[in-house]
Amino acid sequence: MDNAGPKKRCCESVQSFFTSPKFLIYLGHALSTWGDRMWNFAVAVFLVGLYGNSLLLTAVYGLVVAGSVLLLGAIIGDWVDKNPRLKVAQTSLVVQNCAVILCGILLMVIFQFKEQLAELYNGWVLTCCYILVISIANIANLASTAMSITIQRDWVVVVAGQDSSKLADMNATVRIIDQLTNILAPMLVGQIMTFCSNLIGCGFIVGWNLCSMCLEYCLLWKVYQKIPALAMKAGKKEDYQELKRLNSPKELENGHGPVESSQLMNETAVVKADSPKKTGCCYQMAEPLRTIRDGWVAYYNQSIFFAGMSLAFLYMTVLGFDCITTGYAYMQGLNGSVLSLLMGASAVSGICGTVAFTWVRKNCGLIRTGFISGVVQLSCLMLCVASVFAPGSPFDLSVSPFQDIYSHLTGESSALPEAAHPASVPTIDGQGLLVNDSTVPPTEELPPLQSYLSVSLLFSGVIAARIGLWSFDLTVTQLIQENVIESERGVINGVQNSMNYLLDLLHFIMVILAPNPEAFGLLVILSVSFVAMGHIMYFRFAFKSLGRRLFLCCSPEQQTQAFPDSPSSLPTTV
Repeated sequence: MDNAGPKKRCCESVQSFFTSPKFLIYLGHALSTWGDRMWNFAVAVFLVGLYGNSLLLTAVYGLVVAGSVLLLGAIIGDWVDKNPRLKVAQTSLVVQNCAVILCGILLMVIFQFKEQLAELYNGWVLTCCYILVISIANIANLASTAMSITIQRDWVVVVAGQDSSKLADMNATVRIIDQLTNILAPMLVGQIMTFCSNLIGCGFIVGWNLCSMCLEYCLLWKVYQKIPALAMKAGKKEDYQELKRLNSPKELENGHGPVESSQLMNETAVVKADSPKKTGCCYQMAEPLRTIRDGWVAYYNQSIFFAGMSLAFLYMTVLGFDCITTGYAYMQGLNGSVLSLLMGASAVSGICGTVAFTWVRKNCGLIRTGFISGVVQLSCLMLCVASVFAPGSPFDLSVSPFQDIYSHLTGESSALPEAAHPASVPTIDGQGLLVNDSTVPPTEELPPLQSYLSVSLLFSGVIAARIGLWSFDLTVTQLIQENVIESERGVINGVQNSMNYLLDLLHFIMVILAPNPEAFGLLVILSVSFVAMGHIMYFRFAFKSLGRRLFLCCSPEQQTQAFPDSPSSLPTTV
């Protein structure tokens, strides 16, 4: 009987956790990101396989996706701000998953009847199918962007309430889920595609998204019911100013509290909504352009402008586990097994960064955490700079970085040695790694290096820098969450996504201009330079917010009493 009480309380606490809004958010996010990671990995492999082992369709798809978010980020964010939270989340969820399902069915048809489609109207039917696949996949990505903004940048803030520590813990947990799904989901679908077929892999993704959509829809409704604050959405920035003016000390003395004030603000918003608007044709056509302009202006006027810009500059880098760095590693003699282990180590490093973020923020404050993370990342990236000049590096300034482009334009053969030109077209295997066509043995194409010191230093720096990178990313994310007013969260995060994609596009252009291995060292140095410029921007933001207190170390109690660095103390304008 004595043990019945503790057991009952333990069961109740476990049940309470698994039914809490926080856990439901985590579960919904895990389902959503798992489906996203499977689809993002598989669609690139599908497009490569459909177009004769060429990267053309994949490149077009990447360009369309990046360009769409770059142009429409502010509009998506504005739509998130102007509509009820539940409607935004459910609409984004349904559109995203239905688009993936439709695109998957279309891909299955193409896989099954590709030869017949290629014969119709001289192949134009097959070309139209490719265009449809890319277009529908782009719609799915835009809906995923809206879903990410509304859940990770808005719902999480509301669920955490005014508790900054709880918000930091939720952000870190969400990021750990991202890291795990980023490794495990492609592994699962890659194995299905390798040991079964692309058709079965595509069908698995379609079935997953159908089931996941229904479950996520129910989870969103449960969270919405458990958190009444999600049903209340603040008005525009002008309403905050009017509320502040009307909520005078005399009204507080007379007993008018926040409830009456919020009602007054809601009434004001309704009156403004009912006011007549211009309905001219030209005016309506120019509305999206005004939304984009207003979104970028609002982003520039934020107190965290330089912090957001610093995060965007980190996207201008080749020092990540994308197809560029993976392809370079393959040319340096690393096989698929080693690359898989390195990707796993990168994920572990990223998880360590998210865990370190919560501890450092608790002991040093949010703004100092970003500064410390930047120092850690830059210090680790010095290993990458050292790899450029280490034995085994193909870095050669005597070879023009534009030689490949010049050769293609003039029709002349490149002056690079024969071993530097793979004899077959690179493709992607079931594990997402670049491999060459099996007609030529890899040992004949890529002779072993004299030294692996350069590539070892490169990946050691990249993996170690993930600790600072993910901690810094979480810092900037929470700064945006806590400093941007509720009515502008969507549009500001939409513009932030646009900035990220813009710098990401620039890094791909940089690789296109200097694609040969001898120029990769220049890309490494440029990447580290952009990362350094990003952290200089953050240092400007942090020093303006804290001054010399940025370099002082003190206990959390002393920080709260003597050196407050909470976002509420930040300036409201740049």
